[in-house]
Amino acid sequence: MSTTKHQTDGPRWGMVIDIDRCIGCHTCEIACKYQNDVPLGLWRTWVKEIEKGRYPHVVRAFRPTLCNHCADPVCVKVCPVKASYQREDGIVMVDPHRCVGCRYCMAACPYEVRYVHPQKGMVDKCDFCYHRIEEGLLPACVEACPTGARIFGDLNDPESEVTRLRETRSVQALKVDMGTDPQVYYIGLDQATMEIKREVELVWDK
Repeated sequence: MSTTKHQTDGPRWGMVIDIDRCIGCHTCEIACKYQNDVPLGLWRTWVKEIEKGRYPHVVRAFRPTLCNHCADPVCVKVCPVKASYQREDGIVMVDPHRCVGCRYCMAACPYEVRYVHPQKGMVDKCDFCYHRIEEGLLPACVEACPTGARIFGDLNDPESEVTRLRETRSVQALKVDMGTDPQVYYIGLDQATMEIKREVELVWDK
């Protein structure tokens, strides 16, 4: 688990995902695509599925995946035109007016959560539905989850649910060895679900 203390005057947004609550309904994916007009065949967030165990004792697990909005985002460092940037509240963004689609950020991201928009020619990804947050709403995927598997909030607020979960539950982040300090945490993550590879098509030139 990341132990970085983010010293800001305002919020520092993050998410906790309870894998034990995720039922693999993919409602979060649909809500995200509808909210953010994500093209067919591409995703800002998706739920990976894995079967664990040995027949006949087999169980299916699910791991929601999205941009980790890292505290030290390598995608921001490598962008040659400063299109990838980080807001004061920690949300990692892509400026559509600056992005030239060079894909350096895609190559650098350890989490494979970016894609090239086939119509716009720019890199796109999850932005925590920042436009909803600014209106006092939750990200679309969080609001739509029927089991409450996604918990979103201010990591700088000691009274927030995400802070309470980080302090009272065993939580893990993905690929912490990369040094990016991801701000999406998981409850119930094990080696099998941690190592799920992305199978979503990466659109390059179409």
